Amino acid sequence: MIYPVILCGGSGTRLWPLSRKSYPKQFAPLINDETLFQASAQRLQGEKFASPVIMTSSDFRFIVTEQLAAIGIDPGAILIEPEPRNTAPAVLAAALHISKSDPDAVMLVAPSDHVVPDREAFQSAVQKGLTAVTENKLVTFGISPTHAETAYGYLELAAAPDGEGSAVDLARFVEKPHARKAADMLEAGNFLWNAGIFLFKATQIIAAFKEYAPQMLVSVEEAVNEAQTDLGFLRLAKDAWSNTDNISIDHAIMERAKNLSVVPFDSGWSDLGGWDAVWRESNADKQGVVTTGDATAIECKNSLLRSDSDRLEIVGIGLNNIVAVAMNDAVLVADMSRAQEVKLAVSALKAKGATQAVQFPKDHRPWGWFESLVVGDRFQVKRIHVHPGAALSLQSHFHRSEHWIVVEGTARVTVDDKVRLITENQSVYIPLGAVHRMENPGKVPMVLIEVQTGSYVGEDDIIRYEDIYDRREDEAN
Repeated sequence: MIYPVILCGGSGTRLWPLSRKSYPKQFAPLINDETLFQASAQRLQGEKFASPVIMTSSDFRFIVTEQLAAIGIDPGAILIEPEPRNTAPAVLAAALHISKSDPDAVMLVAPSDHVVPDREAFQSAVQKGLTAVTENKLVTFGISPTHAETAYGYLELAAAPDGEGSAVDLARFVEKPHARKAADMLEAGNFLWNAGIFLFKATQIIAAFKEYAPQMLVSVEEAVNEAQTDLGFLRLAKDAWSNTDNISIDHAIMERAKNLSVVPFDSGWSDLGGWDAVWRESNADKQGVVTTGDATAIECKNSLLRSDSDRLEIVGIGLNNIVAVAMNDAVLVADMSRAQEVKLAVSALKAKGATQAVQFPKDHRPWGWFESLVVGDRFQVKRIHVHPGAALSLQSHFHRSEHWIVVEGTARVTVDDKVRLITENQSVYIPLGAVHRMENPGKVPMVLIEVQTGSYVGEDDIIRYEDIYDRREDEAN
């Protein structure tokens, strides 16, 4: 049995403004209606696969469960990393957890934000990698390069591929190259892109950590052994986890291990590491133009125009080699050739204190999401979407009162000792200091407009009395 391990705790910046720290690209529908995370989980389904083990952060745990439930996948376990420590500790934690119940387990470690269109071809490559795993090899997957890419690391093969996709011994890892070196490696023919996907026995990778990173093994083992169950999630112990090195599995283990093999894969792959990659993976028209959402292109060529706002139409006229992405709170316009530099925009926004650098317009919660429509000095207007059967915490505020108007569905509203149902076009007032809660008792989403007034309307003005999601004091409502 193969245990998929999906890594989805990252927060990439090269697809800003769609991908941000509070809601990164793996949870967004970039290519079609399915998110990258959902597509990754679907790709690792089948009779030879166990339920996936998910490595994520506390901020994303309810997004993970919601998106998996939407496609009918029940995870085997969801491990919560107390803080980001890169891929090495995450892979080791998964290996230790899995080996407890199945000492003979084989792990397939995959990022959650890659595009692999041919699921059958990928699973076939995994099967070919199993032969090397039975020989106690640590297997990685290399992508046959289509061009001299400088945004990827490379794998140098010890021998030429046999053309059948069988595993080949790995000579060395190569860091992201400059343009000339990338061209030379493409011409040489024995280099593959490093996909960051791995296949090995849980016991073999644990043994590799014991040899090459013994101190990390001690810390991560402690974090796993002292982990606490929390509403079906497994929270790794914070203190032990903080003692682990912040390092990738490549640097910690793979570049040092001697028993490495590579399975070549040439059936299509992208890590969607920039808007130029999204453009290449999308269905462009005859002029090379990709439009998504409320976007209109007039006499444009080789460009991507995308609107992820239901209130904003983006129009391009005479554009060539341009990326233009619009959201409710930010717009990106860049030359396609400089798509990899989008992260510079995030750094610049952080330096000026702009919330758009990290905060997504829709703030996701376990019960649904909300977005701010208007914010003033002493007021705020929100749209709040509550999933069927979901409920916000029982809470009160020091500095603001609230007025709720239901515009879709039905809300069960608690204000102090009174509980009543509020339907469409009805409203309720929440006085300053009142203990209150809203719930959706129905079978369809409930949407309301909230008007806050008071001296302070920040999200941290909250006293929480009860919460069905058992969130901690440092987590938002």
